[in-house]
Amino acid sequence: MRIHLDRDKCIGSGQCVLAAPEWFDQDDDGIAFVLEHDTSEDDTDEVQRAAFTCPALAIALDSE
Repeated sequence: MRIHLDRDKCIGSGQCVLAAPEWFDQDDDGIAFVLEHDTSEDDTDEVQRAAFTCPALAIALDSE
């Protein structure tokens, strides 16, 4: 699965970082960024939870 994050939509709530800290972090302005764009099957639930909890709907997931 590939993670896409639209940083222009991000409102800095940090929900993605709380849900999947191995995959997301925030810069000094609080805007999220992706640490690793390609995930394994084992991490699918965690990354999907992060996308689901994003209040700005800034995270999209594509199966490869």
